[in-house]
Amino acid sequence: MSGPVRIGARGSKLSLAQAGQMQRRIAGLLGADPDDAAAVERVAPLVVITTTGDRVQDRRLLEIGGKGLFTKEIEEALLEGRIDCAVHSMKDMPAALPDGLCIAAVPAREDPRDAFVSAAAGRLEDLPQGARLGTASLRRQAQSLHRRPDLDVQMLRGNVDTRLAKLAAGEADAILLAYAGLRRLGLGDRACSLIDPKDAPPAPGQGALAIETRVADRDAPWVAALRCETTTLCVTAERGALAALEGSCKTPIGAHAWLEGGTLQLIVEALSPDGTACFRHAGESELSQLSDPLASARDLGVSLGEAVKAEAGDAIYL
Repeated sequence: MSGPVRIGARGSKLSLAQAGQMQRRIAGLLGADPDDAAAVERVAPLVVITTTGDRVQDRRLLEIGGKGLFTKEIEEALLEGRIDCAVHSMKDMPAALPDGLCIAAVPAREDPRDAFVSAAAGRLEDLPQGARLGTASLRRQAQSLHRRPDLDVQMLRGNVDTRLAKLAAGEADAILLAYAGLRRLGLGDRACSLIDPKDAPPAPGQGALAIETRVADRDAPWVAALRCETTTLCVTAERGALAALEGSCKTPIGAHAWLEGGTLQLIVEALSPDGTACFRHAGESELSQLSDPLASARDLGVSLGEAVKAEAGDAIYL
């Protein structure tokens, strides 16, 4: 690729913080000074694209078409050649991508855990009986109701600032947010506590970014330099489970992978939307002796996802 690398991203504060971080890295890889804003913008300009998911804020994603609504317009710009790559939150990426596009790089992951934020209690377990929990995530709803069936879960959409403001205004007694997003916005201290990812696995890919490109650009040197091997393995396993479970915003799915030495560990969980039923499978894959660790990671995710699906049947679908 010759000329500047045009980076597409959503216009939310969190998306711009994430994309800006990647913009400086990409500019540095292209030979610009990452601390020179004019040089960065010249070689790796940021193109802000408003998605349907950004425009519609009063309904759950599952009611208006699912998580692909955060990527559709950006992917159209990639396919039409108006941008050269896109920076997404990995957890917003559907299991299947449009023909001609790929997740070309997964940089090092932030903390994948969910953060509990409240002025009423320090932990989910300590909330008063019948407290109002704000979330637009079906997974967070189901996991919270599984642990606390007395909670009154309220639909609460919007960007991080909006949801924190709604909490402060008393629209909920507590909210759950991705800790990675809080940290990237410099708001990590707003978390009262963090949810153990082995107890309640986060969304597949949570805390990771996805650098999406056209397939032809997958192995450009600047793309390859962004990849984190460990994060890629873990996310590949988690997304394998997502694909096996036909995961969408209508399916409460959590997956958490981590490396212990040369062994990839994975927990996959799916719940009924009301939280009454929870189906979990865990497994591991020894990677050190394998010629294709990425294929092994995906196979592990797919096998555990299929085991959960076989056990759960239709109970996990809204």
